[in-house]
Amino acid sequence: MNLIIWLVIGGVVGWLASIVMRTDASQGIFLNVIVGIVGAFIASLLFGTGINDGITITSFLTSLVGAIILLAIVNLVRRGAVR
Repeated sequence: MNLIIWLVIGGVVGWLASIVMRTDASQGIFLNVIVGIVGAFIASLLFGTGINDGITITSFLTSLVGAIILLAIVNLVRRGAVR
């Protein structure tokens, strides 16, 4: 059950990050989940918060920041500029 919850939260985080970075039209639900999960991992590395700290507002927001950073890096590599 925890896996399903983490996938749903990862999808929401990835979707919100793609809206912020204006890449929502080019991503599907699968990529939103991947961006959310990898964003949570990046946030745990940058901010020192653990992924297994539970689902709180703080962990959600740090995962969102990590996903936005990930999308900014992808945009920079793909297009040569951050939107």
